[in-house]
Amino acid sequence: MILDGIRVLDFTQYLAGPSATRLMAEMGAEIIKIEQAPGGDPGRLLPLIRDGRSGFFVQQNRGKQSLCLDLKGDAACAIIRELVPKVDIVIENFGPGVMEKRGFDYPRLKALNPRLIMASVSAFGRKSTLSHKTGYDWIAQAFSGLMHMTGPRDGSPHPVGIGVCDSNAGVHGFAALGYALYHRAQTGEGQYLDLSMVDAMFHMHEYNVHGRSVAGPSFDPKRMGAHHEMIAPFGVFKGPTGYFVIAVLQLQWAGMCQALGRPELERDSRFVDGGSRAKHQDLLIEMIEAWAATFSNNDAVLAALEAARVPAGPVLSPLDTLEHEYFLDRGMVRTVTDPILGEIQIPGFPFKFSAQPDLPEFDAPLLGEHNAAVLSRLLGYDAERIAKLEREQVIISARV
Repeated sequence: MILDGIRVLDFTQYLAGPSATRLMAEMGAEIIKIEQAPGGDPGRLLPLIRDGRSGFFVQQNRGKQSLCLDLKGDAACAIIRELVPKVDIVIENFGPGVMEKRGFDYPRLKALNPRLIMASVSAFGRKSTLSHKTGYDWIAQAFSGLMHMTGPRDGSPHPVGIGVCDSNAGVHGFAALGYALYHRAQTGEGQYLDLSMVDAMFHMHEYNVHGRSVAGPSFDPKRMGAHHEMIAPFGVFKGPTGYFVIAVLQLQWAGMCQALGRPELERDSRFVDGGSRAKHQDLLIEMIEAWAATFSNNDAVLAALEAARVPAGPVLSPLDTLEHEYFLDRGMVRTVTDPILGEIQIPGFPFKFSAQPDLPEFDAPLLGEHNAAVLSRLLGYDAERIAKLEREQVIISARV
């Protein structure tokens, strides 16, 4: 496994942080998940839940070891300080000031382990004018400009229907930690990573940000709705059995005309380039949807577009993907077995490494399931000492 030998002390909860460590677990890193007593990661309470077990928690925390501590007490904090010298990475996504209050900020942890890499994932970053604010995915969607660009042209801003900011920040954290490990391997130096959900989303803008510099003060990016305002045909079209997307740039326009059976449109002055077509896109949309309606189903429409080398694809629902050959062939619909939920389908691992073609099989932990194992293996605690910590409720365990 690519990350064999790397040990992570994982304070993360919900989605943004756990996404990063979930990916690391798939690559062989040892993830010790620190859960705050009494309930642990609040992600354990998120829907959908069956038999007291959250599918959300299972998906984000497979392959991690749960060490549940009452971090309000000195004894639990002492355990953390003992563990820090034995790990490579500490990652957290608590609210502002929580790690500092507990004495777990980077300067104090670095004093315990000079080679330590630490990552903080937050909505607005740890060093910013808004570092004091808490924030979740939709807050980051709104603040980053993403929500402004999503939704119908004449309607209100819309959130994206998945936790895109949380997950995206997690993938950014995963990437940053890999490069920090590489830097440490080259120099011996650990470092601190300050990851912002807003930053991770904002850097994905293209002309929405640079457009004002290039086009001048009149440039004002707006929601486009189902069709691109500057390029056409480029958008979502209604077909005979659902919706499909066409993405035609200048080099594909001739193929689009061929598919429509209207080769003369290629030289029509209204459609000579992307900008001209955008100005007349209502006419093009009507023309394309009327053409699509002559087919028996969307598959036939897409086959005709593919034959003319026009970039196009179906608008699939998440349930459609579960049986689609592409997702099955790529291993992106993955069936795993949970000790409580049984078989559960989750999204697969998105990175395909030739050096690690196979993925490990493991479970999401029960709360505090690995208390004794972690304390005995890493810190040398004997059974009597661990039992005493349990009696004093320094460490907690529960069924779910």
